[in-house]
Amino acid sequence: MTQTTDLPLFPLGAVLFRGGLLPLKIFEPRYLDMIGSCMRSDSGFGVVLIRRGADVRLTPDATQPEIFGVGTQARIVDFNQLDRGLLGIVACGGAKFRVHKTWEQADHLLMGRVEYLPEEPAAGLTDDHEPLVAILRELVKHPMIQKLNLDIDFDDARSVSWRLAELLPIEPEIKQSLLQLHQPRERLSELARLVSKLRG
Repeated sequence: MTQTTDLPLFPLGAVLFRGGLLPLKIFEPRYLDMIGSCMRSDSGFGVVLIRRGADVRLTPDATQPEIFGVGTQARIVDFNQLDRGLLGIVACGGAKFRVHKTWEQADHLLMGRVEYLPEEPAAGLTDDHEPLVAILRELVKHPMIQKLNLDIDFDDARSVSWRLAELLPIEPEIKQSLLQLHQPRERLSELARLVSKLRG
């Protein structure tokens, strides 16, 4: 029997990977309430990529966006009150999950019944991966990325593949396909193909 749990979902135009940091500015009442609830109960929420639709509800009769079926649990690691009633948070990526069903609460928050997916297997890097590691080392020298203070294990295929997938300038739908891969070396092979395409 598959074990499932109910999780508030935050549909976005971005993909979150394990260990990744996602800064968000919250202003909609449904998400302010969700963040407050998560902080009180020390629980997380799910980040899911929008397949079709919008992340902001501009009218009362707006419909929920269509989402991809695999997302990442996020936990709030930092927050600060911003101007004009905005709340700034930083969320950190945790376990991946598969969405089995969704429904909308009275406050229009999207909820999901989710099944957490197994941890990706640990894997070392080979000489073939050295060009990708070199690219990642260059990327993290960028001042904007240095500010994130990312924790990267340059000897772990999982860590290298997650950070490269989130930092490279590729379409969110491609990032989603990388998220859905279970084997880190498979993700690195796909990233190598994408890098050569970007350079071509």
